[in-house]
Amino acid sequence: MNTTDAKRVLETALICAPQPLSVRELGTLFDDEVSADTLKSLLADLQLEWTGRGVELVKVATGWRFQSRPELRPFLDRLHPEKPPRYSRATMETLAIIAYRQPVTRGDMEDIRGVTINSLIIKQLEDRGWIEVIGHRETVGRPALFATTRQFLDDLGLSSLDQLPPLEGNDVQESALDRLDFDSLSASLPPESTDAPEPMDLASDALTPAGDPPALETSSQEPHEPGDPTLNAT
Repeated sequence: MNTTDAKRVLETALICAPQPLSVRELGTLFDDEVSADTLKSLLADLQLEWTGRGVELVKVATGWRFQSRPELRPFLDRLHPEKPPRYSRATMETLAIIAYRQPVTRGDMEDIRGVTINSLIIKQLEDRGWIEVIGHRETVGRPALFATTRQFLDDLGLSSLDQLPPLEGNDVQESALDRLDFDSLSASLPPESTDAPEPMDLASDALTPAGDPPALETSSQEPHEPGDPTLNAT
């Protein structure tokens, strides 16, 4: 099979796939006779060929997919003018803290936010598939450690946590919440599907103070990378 035919096979498979496809999955199209390096080169060529079109080929956490370009979203939204409710500020604050400080316990989140976090917020994020429990801290009560998932990265159109917007500083103090870019993060996330239950307004959890949030110590621990850090099969 020549290069042109191989790219046409890849292009067709990616356009028709309902979810991102990994390099390993794409290799099955050719009975694993095409190397991973060759597949990556073909995918890079396809990316260039689709430059300037309304659809682009992107690499996300779980593989490769075609998607509409962000600047065209306002036009596509006119096909479905009814939008589901946006997530509450409290929910997005919690998600941003997990994304930037993972792995974290619920107590860690409450220390940063300065309020008690409604358990429904955690459940809402888990049900959406954006966060998960990856272990437990070895301390009194063995609290659960939360981290973001590959689905979270896919929904943001990212391939790794390193692509999250950087914080405006290295010191993590009680004012860290002011530097978490959860507003733009919320705007970047796609809305829930229309068949999903309407999210509750959970911002009222801010009425329950958890005391003055202590300054957090900076940690040398690397952020948790959801799933297998090796995104492409070799």
